[in-house]
Amino acid sequence: MEIKVLGTGCPKCKTLEQAVRLAVEELGVDAAVTKEEDIVKIMSYGIMHTPGLVIDGKVVLSGRVPSAKDLKELIAKHQ
Repeated sequence: MEIKVLGTGCPKCKTLEQAVRLAVEELGVDAAVTKEEDIVKIMSYGIMHTPGLVIDGKVVLSGRVPSAKDLKELIAKHQ
């Protein structure tokens, strides 16, 4: 599984990245988590509000930081 956190470095983007890494660890999912900070690449995903979350090339969330429960459900659903 490939997970990308899209964001330029704002506090919400950093929070989402930390939450994703923690959720992946807690779920025991084999996933590569990366952070994309290049605004041109972020815009190529079609999101206008960061942070964004991309799982296996599909945008699953943008513009907010979900609760830990919601984030784990998103990740588990895309396994």
